[in-house]
Amino acid sequence: MAFLQLSLFALTLSFLLTVSSRPTVAHLRNMENFIQAVKQVEDSNPGLSPLALVRALRRTAGHDDAMTVHFLGASYSPSDAEGLESSILNSSSFSFFDKAIHHIMTDHGEERGVVLTPDGTTVALAPLLLGIESGLKAKTEGTPAVGLFPLTLGRTLGLSFLSLQDIPAVNRLGPNGCWDNLEQPKVFKLFWPATLATDAVINGGMDGIILGTDISNLPASEEPQALSEILKGYYCFKLHEGKGLDEVSSHISPRRREISRSMLQSLDLHGQIMETLALVWKLEGTEWIALDTGVGKAVKDGLQTFVYRYWDCPQIIPRCQWGAKAYNGTPIPLSPPLQFLFVHHTYEPSSPCLSFPSCARSMRAMQRYHQEDLGWSDIGYSFVVGSDGYIYEGRGWNILGTHTRGRNDAGYGVSIIGNYTSTLPSRHAIDLLRHHLVRCAVSGRKLAPDFTILGHRQVMNRTSCPGDAFFSEIRSWEHFKE
Repeated sequence: MAFLQLSLFALTLSFLLTVSSRPTVAHLRNMENFIQAVKQVEDSNPGLSPLALVRALRRTAGHDDAMTVHFLGASYSPSDAEGLESSILNSSSFSFFDKAIHHIMTDHGEERGVVLTPDGTTVALAPLLLGIESGLKAKTEGTPAVGLFPLTLGRTLGLSFLSLQDIPAVNRLGPNGCWDNLEQPKVFKLFWPATLATDAVINGGMDGIILGTDISNLPASEEPQALSEILKGYYCFKLHEGKGLDEVSSHISPRRREISRSMLQSLDLHGQIMETLALVWKLEGTEWIALDTGVGKAVKDGLQTFVYRYWDCPQIIPRCQWGAKAYNGTPIPLSPPLQFLFVHHTYEPSSPCLSFPSCARSMRAMQRYHQEDLGWSDIGYSFVVGSDGYIYEGRGWNILGTHTRGRNDAGYGVSIIGNYTSTLPSRHAIDLLRHHLVRCAVSGRKLAPDFTILGHRQVMNRTSCPGDAFFSEIRSWEHFKE
């Protein structure tokens, strides 16, 4: 078994995970700068097809491994390679492409080849671009997008499950991390030692599947957009007050979990990953690994963790990402599972937040008010729901909050940003709380299966929280009690 694990680990390192010893130049690692660099290449090469560009980017990043070539072919194209590669290398003021796409983890816990997106999440570029290339190839050739799942998620998930099969399945995926600076992101540090399938890699894989599928399904008469426009449409959007995500029918990044689930849940993912691993071993000449009787169970257990963490649970923006200050004093631990979910509205800020910068500002303002004006140890809520498609971590699952006097240790306090005295939150924000966060909490044994939902006003005198309109809404929810 030890020899097998060593071989598996070496195999996984060979295609994805390496440690760079080269000196690096600090680059701004956000999606807007990547799109700008792509646009510069497009502008300097009129008539350039998005497929030719994404292939050239793959070549620049050195991603012509055996499995990628098997599905997508070699990235080198003599017809446009020389001028295009010169343009790529010279287009960016921060020499972005040669370092930005190649995914590596350093021995200092830094993850490279990832970018901060406008919605506050982090995405690995390699699986994203492989998914887009798969879709563009299929569209150009008029064929199905063969290899889309193996290239974006299947290979990475399978190898991560196997390389760590002797540790609990919950630790075979992730982690997330935080950026050094949200305005000028340069370094992304992981919360704990990396697996092959970090959150950024999984985000990039989901986005690659979504965009690759969308491109491959375009009508025959419709040409794909330029690569920069594909990326802008998905990542650089603006939500409008009053409706938020409720009025959005197009595919955009805050909806990656629900969209990728709708695209993939009908597939036999266990079979897909097993087939992907068999292909990896065949191409690498290591078919003997399939003789390990624990392979199937490792994939099954790993998939259960994947479904729970990335589909059942909503994306939760961690404290460090919204700029939280440190807890004052010593945090008091909770003892889950808890019996209650207390629903609040913030009242102030009174308007829903529709973007990551706006929601992060609201979180910082509430924490400042709770700590400095009220003298609390931290922001009072366990979690806060934005109208940007995300939930924001307050005290979290394991730390006692200050949200419902006399009942803080009995349940979690969750608030939706806004004043809902006369209007309701967006349907998407309501669903994040009512369905996604609750399902995550029960499945993760943070809430008891027979938990009770209460409005703040039911256990606290002299408050109308969570607002008359919102309280009328939650009275119809399962688990609510008068």
